[in-house]
Amino acid sequence: MTTRVLIADDQSMVRHGFRMIIDAEPDLEVVAEAADGEQAFAACRRFAPHVVLMDIRMPVLDGLEATRRILAGDDAPRVIILTTFDLDEYVFESLRVGASGFLLKNSSPEQLVQAVRLVERGEALLDPGVTRRIIERFSEWGGGQVESPAVLQELTPREYEVLELVAHGLSNAEIAERLVVARGTVKTHVARVLSKLGLRDRTQAVVFAYEHGLVGRTTS
Repeated sequence: MTTRVLIADDQSMVRHGFRMIIDAEPDLEVVAEAADGEQAFAACRRFAPHVVLMDIRMPVLDGLEATRRILAGDDAPRVIILTTFDLDEYVFESLRVGASGFLLKNSSPEQLVQAVRLVERGEALLDPGVTRRIIERFSEWGGGQVESPAVLQELTPREYEVLELVAHGLSNAEIAERLVVARGTVKTHVARVLSKLGLRDRTQAVVFAYEHGLVGRTTS
């Protein structure tokens, strides 16, 4: 199956460059471009892309609001936030509203292609450690809550433990080594955690864990 991609960026040269990279791959196809968030929202409804590359700073409607509107709909695509800065407060807000991750505009063509394929498969784009760096920076702006929601009580003790380890940036392989279980077992636990908490992917799990006070705990 060909992955349908929408590119939203107010710079035509950026859109053109990304299109060339993506269309060169046999399993990827750019189905539309947008120069602002409003166009991106309309294009999503018309072309039904699987993945959206969304510039965070655009005229008319910025990438944050466009992401919020796009992900509020049914059968929403995965959204990758494009930014020049890896510590942008808008990046965190985009992750909170459901974006699957972010990609720096100076990333290599290989990284861009890998990012599209990863999020299309439903995997987290970001190294959780990088995500945590954004979250920790956001705490300086007053983010974060410490109360534990009732939904956490639906997790088994092992699932809760896995959530904490995901929040601290451990990969499935590292969690498996820490808990002395198979990687497939960890993958199953992560999937159940996401399902029970109503989260889209690991990136949202890290955000959720930070907001509810899990990130600050030690795992040693």
